[in-house]
Amino acid sequence: MRRDQVADATDGHPVLHLRERGGEGDVEACVGVLAQVHKADGYPVNWPAEPGAWLAGTASLSAWVAELDGRVVGHVSLAPGAAGDVAPGLWSARAGVDVRTTAVVGRLFVAPDARGHGIGALLMGRATREARARGLHPVLDVVSSDASAAALYERLGWRLLDVVEQEWQPGGRVTLRCYAAPPAD
Repeated sequence: MRRDQVADATDGHPVLHLRERGGEGDVEACVGVLAQVHKADGYPVNWPAEPGAWLAGTASLSAWVAELDGRVVGHVSLAPGAAGDVAPGLWSARAGVDVRTTAVVGRLFVAPDARGHGIGALLMGRATREARARGLHPVLDVVSSDASAAALYERLGWRLLDVVEQEWQPGGRVTLRCYAAPPAD
């Protein structure tokens, strides 16, 4: 069995399942979880005016949700690099390839009450495998103040490309840690 799938539990352990994000019902459930994450952790830094549209995005290649005992508790997406994304340019320049050979892992979050089950790592693994199946190299950036996310990426072997300053809104500068996935096995 792959690491991103968990069989039905018969011994009382929680049942974890990853699947592609579905329609509006999944987006609404994810927005509810995202609101919990924002309250607990401040992610996303700037709460979007339309969180469902922000989450679903128009350029997404794919997205997945994690369910724990049938309840949506996590999310990750994979998208092509967009204007303002720093990590794709850093990695492509370093690797000597076109920036279009990257895919950005983003919108990763896990409900505060569902942490400790390895859900974030499973979601990252799923997005990474999909990027590679498409012939793309996964990259991401994270606000440097999100130490727990950076620690997860580093535990998973992601390599820090650079730490950069970026203006996200007039007068609103953030420091980003840009990462690239480790080479494929």
